[in-house]
Amino acid sequence: MTTLPVIIPIDTPTLGDRSYLAHDGTSAVVVDPQRDIDRVIALADEAGVRITHVFETHIHNDYLTGGLALAEATGATYHVNAADDVAYDRAPISDGDVVEVSPTMRIRAIATPGHTYTHLSYALEAATSEGSGAAYEAVGVFSGGSLLFGATGRPDLLGTEHTHDLVHHQFASAQRLADELPEQAAVLPTHGFGSFCSAGSTGDTTESTIGAEKRQNPALTQDEERWVADTLAGLDAYPAYYAHMGPGNSAGPAAPDLSAPETADKDTLAARIDSGEWVVDLRTRTAFAAGHVTGTLNFGLDGQFATYLGWLIPWGTPLTLLGDSPEQVAEAQRELVRIGIDRLEGAATGSPQDWTDGDLGRFDRAVFADLSQVRHHRAVAVLDVRRASEYDAGHIEGAVNIPLHELLSRTDEVPSGEVWVHCAGGYRASIAASVLAARGVNVVAVDDSFDEGAAPAGLPIATAA
Repeated sequence: MTTLPVIIPIDTPTLGDRSYLAHDGTSAVVVDPQRDIDRVIALADEAGVRITHVFETHIHNDYLTGGLALAEATGATYHVNAADDVAYDRAPISDGDVVEVSPTMRIRAIATPGHTYTHLSYALEAATSEGSGAAYEAVGVFSGGSLLFGATGRPDLLGTEHTHDLVHHQFASAQRLADELPEQAAVLPTHGFGSFCSAGSTGDTTESTIGAEKRQNPALTQDEERWVADTLAGLDAYPAYYAHMGPGNSAGPAAPDLSAPETADKDTLAARIDSGEWVVDLRTRTAFAAGHVTGTLNFGLDGQFATYLGWLIPWGTPLTLLGDSPEQVAEAQRELVRIGIDRLEGAATGSPQDWTDGDLGRFDRAVFADLSQVRHHRAVAVLDVRRASEYDAGHIEGAVNIPLHELLSRTDEVPSGEVWVHCAGGYRASIAASVLAARGVNVVAVDDSFDEGAAPAGLPIATAA
C-alpha cells in the first residue's frame, strides 16, 4: 500500500509564486524556496520533520532563491542542474537522476527545457511496496516554470534571440510530462498564480493533475504550430527587475537581513525627497489619497507590492519606507528581499502628520460613473496605465495609454490639465496618481473595476483596430 507524502504549498501571492515542502513524517524536501527561509524552517519544525534535500527547478528570473541559504542553515543537500553555471557548491543533478530521500519517498529529475534551457521538473515518487527492489509511483510533479495550471511558463525571459527555440522546447516538455506521468499525479508548479513568468492565463485554479491538464491545457490540446503562434502572440511586458534575478541566483544569494531599518525623522524624510530618493508610503490607496507627504509614492501592501515597486524603481535608488506600523514595514521589507532589494535607507511609522510639518498632499478618488458624469460638464483627460495588450482589448475612447511601467520615462506625454487615471482595478492607478501628484499634476484616481464599471457607466469603449 502506498503511503502518500504530505505536500505543503508555500504561497507568495504578491509575486504569484509557490514553493513546496513535501515530507513523509520524518524527512522533507523543499522545492524552489523563496529567500525568506524562516517560514520554511518554521513549517518543517511544526511538522516535526528534518529538511534533507533542497531542489531548484531552474535559475529563477522573478525572485532570488533561498535555496542555498536554506541548505546551509539545515545541512540539506542542495540540488541544482549540473548544466547550470553557478558560483557555489551544489549537488549536480541531471535528467533521469533519482534521489532517494527516504525508504518511502524519492525524487526523479526530468529535463523540461522551455522556460530556461536547463529547466528540470521533479517527479515525487512514493513507494508502493517495502524492502529491496520496492516499486514506486509518481504522486506529483514539481513542474516549476514548465507545465502550469492551464498554461506554461513563458519562453522569452532569456532574450528574444532564444524565444523561438525555447517555445518549441516548452511544448515538447509539456508533452513529455503528460506522456511519462500518471493522470492522477498532482501538478505542482512554481509560477502561475499571478506571476509574470506565466505565458497564458492560469485563472483562479489552485490545484490540478496531469489528467486535468491533458483535458484543459492548450499545450496538451492544441497542435504545436497553433500553440506556438498563440503563445508568442500572447507574450507581454514583464518586470524590469527580472534582469537582476538570474545573475543573482547564479551567484548564490545569502540569507537576508530582516532586522528593522533605521528610523527616519521629518527632516531626514524631507531631505531624501528633495534629493530624489524614493520615499514609499505602504498604506492603502484610500489612506494615501486622503493625505500623504508631498513627494512620496504609494505602493500599498494590499497589492502586488514587490512586483510593481521592483518594476518601476531605478535599480539601486535609495529607498525609505513609511507605514502604519513596524509590522507593516517588516512585511514590506520581507517582500523586497525576495527580489534583491536588501538595503533600506530607513523607515518611519505612524501617520503623515508624524512624517512632515508641511501641508499634506491629497487627491480625489472616483469611480467610472463619476468620470462619465464629469465628462458631460468639463474637459478632462483620461490616462489608462494598463499594459498595451489590456488597452488594445478595450479602452475608453480618447484615453491616452501610458503603461504604468513606462510612466516615469514618459511623464512628458501625460496630458495637461485635470487627469483622471485608471487601470483594471485601482491598484496601479493609485501608484500612477502618486507619481503624477508628486510632479504637481492635478490628478484623480479612478478606484474601480474597468471590466465591471466602465461600459455600464456609459463610457464609450473602443478596441484596437
